Amino acid sequence: MNYDLLLKGGHVIDPKNSIDEPMDIAIAQGRIAEVAEDIKVERAEQVVHVEGLYITPGLVDLHCHLYATPGHRDAWAGDNSVLPDGFSFRTGVTTMVDAGSSGWRNFEDFRYRVIDRAKTRVLAMINITGLGMLTDIVEQNVYDMDPQLTSRMAKEHADVIVGVKSAHYFGPEWVSIEKSMEAGQLAGLPVMVDVGYFRAERPFHQMVTEKLRPGDIATHMYRGPIPYLGPDGKLLNYLFAARERGVIFDVGHGEGSFVFRNAVPSIEQGFWPDTISSDLHTSSMNGPMMDLPTVMSKFLAMGMPLKAVIEAATARPAQVIGRPDLGHLTVGAVADLAAFNLLQGKFGFCDAGMGKLEGSRRLFNELTIKDGRVVWDWNARTAVDYRKLGSSYGVREVDEIVYP
Repeated sequence: MNYDLLLKGGHVIDPKNSIDEPMDIAIAQGRIAEVAEDIKVERAEQVVHVEGLYITPGLVDLHCHLYATPGHRDAWAGDNSVLPDGFSFRTGVTTMVDAGSSGWRNFEDFRYRVIDRAKTRVLAMINITGLGMLTDIVEQNVYDMDPQLTSRMAKEHADVIVGVKSAHYFGPEWVSIEKSMEAGQLAGLPVMVDVGYFRAERPFHQMVTEKLRPGDIATHMYRGPIPYLGPDGKLLNYLFAARERGVIFDVGHGEGSFVFRNAVPSIEQGFWPDTISSDLHTSSMNGPMMDLPTVMSKFLAMGMPLKAVIEAATARPAQVIGRPDLGHLTVGAVADLAAFNLLQGKFGFCDAGMGKLEGSRRLFNELTIKDGRVVWDWNARTAVDYRKLGSSYGVREVDEIVYP
């Protein structure tokens, strides 16, 4: 036997390697060992039949909030965050990026309590404010926006910190973004910007065409206040100019940051998101966002091709955060995979303003593999008929069956 695990009969979509066809995938020692049309079942210790499913790299969710342990009420760095393992694998997500819930003052606590204990691969953007997203008020403290200390923390934890975050700033100045970019420059990292409160003094179009550097990320790209259409119904030119400069546009759906009014014409006129992310937290998961496959399904409903949707949630976000080892199924790569059922029917999708769009397809995750191990199996594809397991299966060596 050459392989530990063989996925047999699925349709593989691996955008980085330009694969979009039926293929088998073999896994050995936690890594992709072979991708081929017909791999013999005799070569694998375990065979999982995935006929009818689309096999993709494990999803990389670029925008989540995972610092759920401090115990602060109504705070992103607290009760509004979620613990990663409860929400990752069941949706096909194997890598989550926390989008600035912690800053240089509390990142080490976040790492100790969440990152290092999670089975999910957790990476992080570090907030430019020292206490991160404790409250919106904390994020207004310009005296706590310290590029030196932020970059120092990023360098000390370079294995997990992949960017700097600016978010929720009230004021008319560019200070939060400028301090974040200074920290990003010092640490050699991209900056993710949540504009927060839209002010005439710092318009979105100026941020993406003049302020942000190539590789920096404008998240919540389909928020209501962002101008998309001119009087003629055409997309405004500044969007294409910003992309030409190398600015990354990220969805970051969230509870209140996505409207079809902006997204539909954007997709129809060819301005697709670079990365599709969830902005997962307690309110968004119980609201219209729900989970990353639901967000991806909204883009299918708007007309974005399946392969492009998969790329925007796998290879592209991995590239954006400087992790080219993730988001693809190249032989030798870490064996992170998801198996999706592309449901056919009539589905309703809701945006953050209670706007509705109907679609005929919806992605539903049935199987997730991380580091070569099955971590989610919705349809019991890896289980064995219980009648074949004998009379004592499920009994531990320390147990005794005592009959009355």
